Amino acid sequence: MSHFESALSKYFPNSMPQDEFVRHSYEALQAQGFRAQNTIAFVSVCRDELTLPLVEDIKKTWGEAFIFSSLAGMLFLGKTGFLAAQHHAPNEEGRERHVYFAFPHIALDFQGQIGSSTRPGRLLSSQACGALHGFQKELASRTVNLCLDPDDLEQSLLKQHLFRKIPYGDVPDLLVLTKIAQIVILEELERMINLTVNQKQTDYAVLTGIQIHGPEEKDFIWPCEVYWVNTGNRKILSLHT
Repeated sequence: MSHFESALSKYFPNSMPQDEFVRHSYEALQAQGFRAQNTIAFVSVCRDELTLPLVEDIKKTWGEAFIFSSLAGMLFLGKTGFLAAQHHAPNEEGRERHVYFAFPHIALDFQGQIGSSTRPGRLLSSQACGALHGFQKELASRTVNLCLDPDDLEQSLLKQHLFRKIPYGDVPDLLVLTKIAQIVILEELERMINLTVNQKQTDYAVLTGIQIHGPEEKDFIWPCEVYWVNTGNRKILSLHT
């Protein structure tokens, strides 16, 4: 087993190749009545170009996608953004169907080093997620500024949202901080769904986890919360075929 495979198994057990995740989730939802023709996909990933293959996979599978993305995959579009997106949903016999994909991301290199990514055209490795890495450095230096910076709105909001989840005095590493981001993203997604979705007329699915960039441009997904909701009843979605 390579250093990368060992680290992937240790830190993200039961992760799967990204294309398999998208395909298996589509097949599982198709069995519940979701299809590309009657469903709209919503996607929130980091703005980083490394995340784009996931967006493209989702678009190819579901036909199109409404993009929610912000730094680190955070959800900052609010009720107006969610409602605008939902107004694009197909309506089939009085029902709508939404699929929500939401992921922060992290990199693992050949040596299993967390956060290290080699990008085409760059001489040195860089960090993924850069926004979370920047916040982690602030935490480590004990110089966190939580004021809303009008010249750096998304990073300011990211820090405010994540800081509330960090025990006083703790300095989480990038791995832990990414897992905290996943929890925050899920909570915000569910809050916005509850505020904006008419669950009597809408079936929807939530697929969250962490997107992992491995060596040789191979990406993986670590599924966390994966479920679908029909008339307000939540049901676990199995991705194993």
